[in-house]
Amino acid sequence: MNKAELAQVLSEKLNISKKEAEDFVNTTVDTIIDTMKKGEEVVLTGFGAFSVKVRAGRTGVNPQNPTEKIQIPAVKVPKFKAGKALKDALKAS
Repeated sequence: MNKAELAQVLSEKLNISKKEAEDFVNTTVDTIIDTMKKGEEVVLTGFGAFSVKVRAGRTGVNPQNPTEKIQIPAVKVPKFKAGKALKDALKAS
């Protein structure tokens, strides 16, 4: 399911226009991203938690020249931890 399909389903279930549903989905995604940029966690009880994890820097190998070592810098990456209700729903299916 992509963003447009999600908006379509929300439009039908909530009896709102497709444009309003698209705005809702876009606003939700933007809010989650903005919150995570601040380093904060977004918890949707029962569904899961979105957070930011820092992947430590490390030494790697240049694939074009395997004898050359390169330094890979630390980077922030998104993390999702599934909630109990989501895990239980997937186990049941």
